Amino acid sequence: MNTDPLGRFHCVIPAGGVGTRLWPLSRAAAPKFLHDLTGSGTTLIRATYDRLAPLVGDRVMVVTGQAHRLAVLGQLPELDDHNLVLESEPKDSAAAIGLAAAILHRRDPETIMGSFAADQVIGPVDVFQQAVREAVCTAATGKIVTIGIRPTVASTAFGYIRRGERLDVPGAPSATHVVEFVEKPDEDVARGYVENGDYFWNAGMFVAPVSLMLSHLERNEPELHAGIVEIADAWDTAGRDEVMDRVWPGLPKIAIDYAVAEPAAAVGDVAMIPGLFTWDDVGDFAAIGRLNPASENSRMTVLGEGARVYSDRASGVVVSDTKRVIALIGIEDVVIVDTPDALLVTTKEHAQSVKEAVAALKASGDVDVL
Repeated sequence: MNTDPLGRFHCVIPAGGVGTRLWPLSRAAAPKFLHDLTGSGTTLIRATYDRLAPLVGDRVMVVTGQAHRLAVLGQLPELDDHNLVLESEPKDSAAAIGLAAAILHRRDPETIMGSFAADQVIGPVDVFQQAVREAVCTAATGKIVTIGIRPTVASTAFGYIRRGERLDVPGAPSATHVVEFVEKPDEDVARGYVENGDYFWNAGMFVAPVSLMLSHLERNEPELHAGIVEIADAWDTAGRDEVMDRVWPGLPKIAIDYAVAEPAAAVGDVAMIPGLFTWDDVGDFAAIGRLNPASENSRMTVLGEGARVYSDRASGVVVSDTKRVIALIGIEDVVIVDTPDALLVTTKEHAQSVKEAVAALKASGDVDVL
């Protein structure tokens, strides 16, 4: 048995959500994790893999949709086929992360897994990696560990984690108990959380022994647990596709927070490492503006190879996937996304409402642009 916690550590990258608030740039066929949204020349999923590889080498598993197989392998050519888990349809995070845990448990029940979303922007990388090392050491003591992000503003867009007393874990000096997870608050409550100092953003990062993760899943979602274990038992056999096609469509849809994290916290099985790195989930086009500072002389953030933008007394974000000239005159905090078959015009203030436009387009049958 490998007694070194880091030697037992495997990373899982769930690459799922479409990111509807980033429509029409992010779509079902090309979700946001496949894009370079930071101007770095690197897509979000590639950057995620590169952050984790120094900790685990090739012990990385990616869970994504069948439609994204070629794109993911094109961006992560070092990924082995047996570590690429393809969903025939989205089933939310408990099924995705749970199946990864079950496959890893089938291969080695002593595995410690860490789940890190494919669409987050994080830095400095070394600070993040140190937080992950502390999380692994804490998980090895028999805890599900989350990395909480110290809030910089009173955000109503995230759930929060309330930390408790400090734990005494060798190799993890900042580890604490988690008292509870709390839902997205209103602005007054969020302001109180920030002032309190014991509340951290829930970024959906979880590190845990796979056996503990699965035991909580079995207790709280027995039908889901039974299904993923059946798939995992066939995963490294010739029967993989038949079992996956038969079982996966019938699995319940539920988030890992509700299926595992919140119930586990209620019985004292969850710990937290504070993440003192910068973190952004690139949730809307206002985030892209934050992550790609405008040039000093234009006040306009422009993304897109060969984008042709003229601005005069204007500010905001332009993302162009065409060669069309875009001229902006006397308009503040605008967001324009220009693609060959869809054009979005809004403002940073209303960037979160793009999701509602996508829902309306879907309801009206305009699915060809989604």
